[in-house]
Amino acid sequence: MVDIVAEFVGLPSPAIGRAGAGGHPCQGIYHRPAGSRPATAFIATHYNVDFSEHYIASYLAERGYGFLGWNTRFRGNEANFLLDHALAEIGVGVRWLREEAGAGQVVLLGNSGGGSLMAAYQSQAIEPNVTPAPGMRPLAALASLPRGDLFVALAAHSGRPEVLTNWMDPSVTDERDPLSGDPALDPFNPGHGPPYSGDFQRRYRAAQRARNERITDWALRELGALAGTRARDKLFLLPRTWADLRMIDPSIEPSDRRPNWCYLGEPVKANYGVFGIGTVSTLRTWLSMWSLRTSQCIAAPHLARITQPSLVVHATADACVYDSDARALFDALAAEDKTLEFIKGDHYLQDPPGARDQAADLIAAWVAGHPA
Repeated sequence: MVDIVAEFVGLPSPAIGRAGAGGHPCQGIYHRPAGSRPATAFIATHYNVDFSEHYIASYLAERGYGFLGWNTRFRGNEANFLLDHALAEIGVGVRWLREEAGAGQVVLLGNSGGGSLMAAYQSQAIEPNVTPAPGMRPLAALASLPRGDLFVALAAHSGRPEVLTNWMDPSVTDERDPLSGDPALDPFNPGHGPPYSGDFQRRYRAAQRARNERITDWALRELGALAGTRARDKLFLLPRTWADLRMIDPSIEPSDRRPNWCYLGEPVKANYGVFGIGTVSTLRTWLSMWSLRTSQCIAAPHLARITQPSLVVHATADACVYDSDARALFDALAAEDKTLEFIKGDHYLQDPPGARDQAADLIAAWVAGHPA
């Protein structure tokens, strides 16, 4: 067994000061083989999930690489997310890898929701394009982000607005009432399926997009109404976001996934629960992260700017990332040198046993084939 050193890293942010209690805005853990300063290091960050102890970190460190599980100040703080601030804080981690950890080659690893986030980072580093949320000032740090050398997407979603919209229950008729519903769009009515007819699927998908657009219209109106008042923003709740028909019906995009299952278990129970993505937002966070119309957290436009060698790894038993997501990411990448690989495993590669080793072997071998 290789001895692994796990070093805590706490650094300032170009966007906000250090907390009064002492915590740095940017925090993470750097994993590396003991007695080594790896020439190649990975960095992985998510919109709000704590990636400091990422599951793949020790596996890649055992194979000779450095791995910085990195958090912006939005870890556990999804409701206040701002994309431009997050990208600036990812840049802090990338710069630390190069200047302090001694990594001559940096691999951006976009896992799960972090796939579109790391794509946005590299896109901004290549060609500045991200703008602040309405009413916010631009950050100077965004103009000089250090680029990654390689890009890896692992069990990655296609972007925050698309994921939320695909998971939304479009039968909601009143956003303030979590029990409101249009029976004609109820995904859990056995009369509709599964299996779901092609017509129902088309109407359902259109209604999901319409729900997203209605919330964007409302958020823009509410933000406008706050102009000139003492308030700059406001919080709101979003119910019922575990209702992608693919979660319920395995005949839609067949895969190795468990039928009638999502990351929180049985979809009908998860959908009417209180845990989920986008459940709490500010008006600006909605516009920055979740809106189909205004969010810059959509992967495809950013992937179209990435020309560095890229690897996409899809877990075929993933409950909520599908084959079409992986292929869309792959197709959107501008890199000529790009590879799409499939491994049998769930979203976190916990099952079957050995899936994490398989993924680490695959990624390590691909990176070894792309030396600095």
